Amino acid sequence: MSHQVIEQTSVADLPAVAPAESAAVAAQRILRVGVVGCGVMGAGLAEACARAGREVRVVASGDQGMARGRRRLERSLENGVRKGKITDSGRAAVMDRVSFVTELGYLADRQLVLEAAPEDEATKLEIFRTLDQVVQDPEAILASNTSSIPIAKLGRATERPGRVVGVHFFNPVSVLPLVEVISSLLTDERTGAVTEAFVTDVLGKEVVRAGDRSGFVVNALLIPYLISAIRMFESGFAPAEDIDRGMTLGCSHPMGPLALADLIGLDIVAAVSQALYEEFKEPVHAVPPVLSRMVDSGLLGRKTGRGFYSYA
Repeated sequence: MSHQVIEQTSVADLPAVAPAESAAVAAQRILRVGVVGCGVMGAGLAEACARAGREVRVVASGDQGMARGRRRLERSLENGVRKGKITDSGRAAVMDRVSFVTELGYLADRQLVLEAAPEDEATKLEIFRTLDQVVQDPEAILASNTSSIPIAKLGRATERPGRVVGVHFFNPVSVLPLVEVISSLLTDERTGAVTEAFVTDVLGKEVVRAGDRSGFVVNALLIPYLISAIRMFESGFAPAEDIDRGMTLGCSHPMGPLALADLIGLDIVAAVSQALYEEFKEPVHAVPPVLSRMVDSGLLGRKTGRGFYSYA
C-alpha cells in the first residue's frame, strides 16, 4: 500500500520544504538579551546590545551590585553624550531598554544570554547549570565572555552544549571593535554562525574565530607580553614608567604593558596567566610573585584606584 501511494503522488503534490533560516536572519530575530553580571564588562555588554535596539535584562549579584551596574551604564552614556556619540534622547531610549534584576530565573524568556561574571571557573559553571534550567527556549544561545575557561567545560555543565559558545569582548566594550567567537568541539556549527552574525550585523563589531584553548587568540599573545613586563619591573631592572615609555615611544604602542595591565585588571591578568600555565605548563605563563601579592592585597589597577600606578 505504501509503495502504491508513493507512485501515485507527483512531485508537485508534495508539501514545500521551507528553506533553513540563514544565520543573518536568525541573528536579527534575537530581540531579548540577558546579561549575567554588571561589572565593567557586563555593563558594557548591556549598553552595546541596548544601543543596537535590543531589550536587555541584567542580572546583578544583589541590590548594591544592581545600583553600581546602573551607575556604570549611566556614566558611560553620559560620556557618550558629552563626546557627541549619542543624543540625550538616544541615551534615554537605551536606559529604557535595560532592566536590572537579581535572580537568574528572570532570564527565562531570553533568546541570547551573555555571561560576564568574574573569571572564576566554579562560579561560571554554576551559572551555566542554572541557565540551562531556567532559559526556556531550546534554541537560545548561552554565551560566555570568559577569557580563559574552556568553552567545552562550560557546555558540559548544561544539557545543551551545542548551544554554548564563547564571545570574548574587550574593555571598553563601547570603544574596542573586536570580539573573539569561540566554538568548542561540542558547539553546533549554526550556533557559531548565528553568534557571529549577531556580533557583526547587530552590534557592528569585527569578529575573529578562535579555537577553544586557553587565551584564545588575543590573550595567548598578550598575556606573556604583560607577564614579561611585570617580571622586568619585579626584578628592579627598570621602573614602571620607563618600561611603559619604552613601549609607547619605542614601539608606538598606544599604552605601555603595565598601564594596560592596570586597565585590564590585575586579577584578570593573573587568572588568565594561571589558566595558560595550567594548560601549557610553560614557565613564560607562570604568575610572577609580585602580581600574586598585588592581587592578594586588592591592588587590582584602575578599578580599585591602585595597581602599578595610582589613580585619583
